[in-house]
Amino acid sequence: MSDKGTALIIGAGEGISASFARRLAAAGYRVALAARDTTKLAALCTETAATAHAVDAADHASVERLFSAIDATMPPLSALHYNPSFRVRGPIVDLAPEDVARSLAVTAFGGFLAGQQAARRMLARSGGTILFTGASASVKGYAQSAPFAMGKFALRGLAQAMARELQPKGIHVVHIVIDGGVRSQRRPADPARPDALLDPDAIADTMMAVLSQPRSAWSLEVELRPWVEPF
Repeated sequence: MSDKGTALIIGAGEGISASFARRLAAAGYRVALAARDTTKLAALCTETAATAHAVDAADHASVERLFSAIDATMPPLSALHYNPSFRVRGPIVDLAPEDVARSLAVTAFGGFLAGQQAARRMLARSGGTILFTGASASVKGYAQSAPFAMGKFALRGLAQAMARELQPKGIHVVHIVIDGGVRSQRRPADPARPDALLDPDAIADTMMAVLSQPRSAWSLEVELRPWVEPF
């Protein structure tokens, strides 16, 4: 398989990001995995021949160091997947402001930091793909989940603005709305309702399809949900 450049996943772990890493590696991408805690990435790195990088997604200097490390040790960046979020729940009157600030910083501001760094590199090559993980909260706010909705709404707005600015310059920006729960070892499927949770491998398949879309029919937003999930 020919090398397709580097695919960087920020907020790597189990679930969607792990499935996407496996698909990317199989397709010929060099994979870089970034997370606050890299010890959890050892098995996935072995499986996908990926490199592991520590990063605080909400810290400007940390994100800069991450991209500089990729520049120094790996092929040019061709794909970025921004996956982190920091979820805070509770009644609006009880939320701690510092927790809300952290939620916004990780979920949205970090997306800006990573997107900016990726765009600078991709503009130099007139190509690349930037994917942001959205959620049901990207399009509808839920009670006692205001910080998550604030962050995901902001991330969606960032993706829209970046797409309108960068797509004419050859950079594909896509917001993936994950509208429903995702199957995992900690959240297995109910045998009585096997389709009630999204399959992370199926999500990764869709993300790979997005990577290969022709410029004449690029997606800006893709919504994924089980057929049993209400709209």
